[in-house]
Amino acid sequence: MYPKQIAQDTAKVLQSYLTYQAVRTIINQLRETNPSQSIWLSHYSDSAKIQDGEAYLDGLMAENKELLLRILTVREELAQQVLDFLPEMVRTGINQANVEHRRKLLERLTQSQSSNSTPHPETTNTESDTDDSSNQTNI
Repeated sequence: MYPKQIAQDTAKVLQSYLTYQAVRTIINQLRETNPSQSIWLSHYSDSAKIQDGEAYLDGLMAENKELLLRILTVREELAQQVLDFLPEMVRTGINQANVEHRRKLLERLTQSQSSNSTPHPETTNTESDTDDSSNQTNI
């Protein structure tokens, strides 16, 4: 396991996600203030690869510098608002999800073990018939 590389990859994904959220925020704002620019940014975002936030921004730089600066500002504000809470939220979320997945796994394991140890209905009926007949004989 390479924790530093995992951290770098995670940071890159988070950075791209914050870019995506900044773009979504600006598109929603522009719907009210400048619908034509909102449509343009929405179409641009559909055609550009927003999964890589930095490549997306590099491409936007050639197309619309004003929107690029606006996205950079909003992304930075989102980062400042979100990143303080993120480590604890991620730890808590993973711990809770792991507990839930382990609980479900344990339930499945115990259900499959109990269903394997339960006799089949035909066997149960035959045994109870035998028990009934022996009980009648003893009476």
